[in-house]
Amino acid sequence: MRYTSTRGQAEQKDFSGVLLAGLAADGGLYMPLSWPQFSTADLRALRGLPYPELAARVLAPFVGECVKFADLQAMCRRAYAGFSHKATTPLVQLDTNVYALELFHGPTLAFKDMALQLVGHLFEHVLAERGEKIRIVGATSGDTGSAAIEAVANRKNIDITILHPEGKTSEVQRRQMTTVKADNVLNIAVDGNFDDCQDLVKAMFADTEFRAEMNLSAVNSINFARIAAQIPYYVYAALNLGAPEREVAVSVPTGNFGNILAAWAAHKMGVPIKHFIVASNRNDILTRFLEANDMSVHGVTPSLSPSMDIGISSNFERLLFEFLGRDAALTAKTMADFRTSGKMSVAEPVWRAITKDFTGFRRSDEETLAEIARLYRESGYLADPHSVIGIAAARELGPVGVPVIAAATAHPAKFPDAIEKAVGVRPPLPAHLADLYQRNEKFIRAPNDLAAIEACVRNFANRNT
Repeated sequence: MRYTSTRGQAEQKDFSGVLLAGLAADGGLYMPLSWPQFSTADLRALRGLPYPELAARVLAPFVGECVKFADLQAMCRRAYAGFSHKATTPLVQLDTNVYALELFHGPTLAFKDMALQLVGHLFEHVLAERGEKIRIVGATSGDTGSAAIEAVANRKNIDITILHPEGKTSEVQRRQMTTVKADNVLNIAVDGNFDDCQDLVKAMFADTEFRAEMNLSAVNSINFARIAAQIPYYVYAALNLGAPEREVAVSVPTGNFGNILAAWAAHKMGVPIKHFIVASNRNDILTRFLEANDMSVHGVTPSLSPSMDIGISSNFERLLFEFLGRDAALTAKTMADFRTSGKMSVAEPVWRAITKDFTGFRRSDEETLAEIARLYRESGYLADPHSVIGIAAARELGPVGVPVIAAATAHPAKFPDAIEKAVGVRPPLPAHLADLYQRNEKFIRAPNDLAAIEACVRNFANRNT
């Protein structure tokens, strides 16, 4: 399997190259040259497999010859061995045709563990083979940071620096990052929002001298390995609901567009996913685009669902590339114009083609609290402020007679204040995090300034010299 940049000016790479590079040298995002295809018989053969085994088989075409299949199987088994539910990603029926796909049974209680626990093993494997060391830099709106740190803490040949917007994550999310005791971890609280953090990461990659000096890599969903590792759970869920003989739909609380893109990738590979519902909070750039072809930047307003507090959804570029017929030059021009003007110009036929597959949905904070209370009252199910928006979208917009997989992306205990406000119950943290509020935090503060951030990363890299 070879990978190409959405902007067409970077060299093609194999899976290992994409894993270590993260962002393409031309500023684009890597995509497979073609999507692997699973026949009806192939999908049937995956039914009933334990999740780690299914994940290895779904990922094998993306990994190609870079990792032996036996090694990939072993890494998948190790990655998911510590999850707290035997099914890894259980489905819970909430309504006649609405099923919560619980993706929060990993160590940091969020769906990011599903990919990053495996990506950590992949990094270690490839780096050991190459005898290299990398420095990961990433931005987080809440959950990616803790999952990435958990995945690579104390691993040889890896340093990790995570940028988070100061004061704009939940306390649990922040503490899960800043209380990890590992010498290879640096947390930076940035004076800005998530988009600022994301722009700083992209700017570090665009600084070719700094990128080469630090041998940078990425764990954000700009890294295609993250997207690939999320595809298996949609395959798993669809099979459990009757695929390939039965169509399903998905509803995903969406910020950076990576999670729902993984579901769309499963569809491209042959899984009969009929429709994709993009669930947003007040930061609704994707919903506005799907409703009225309005991809304009409005800034970010903090909400009860901070992992969705994103003004620019980076992974949308990958979908755009596909719907523009994989025209890299047109994709590059569209993204450059968007960055300059703050508005994306998408031709009417392209927009209509996208909206045949995707529908937008939004909920305000007040509506989110009401949805948490309604769901708890009617089914006894406690959903966090992100998951509940996806569940509400599935209930309201799911195709008639089609089971809808609603991605439950975080454990309610990560957002205890919102849950308590909605239903009067304060969900406790699981045992392995019970003392989280008593742990000492370690992080540094920095301005929203590229030179200042690069100095922090460089100083951390040279701490032992």
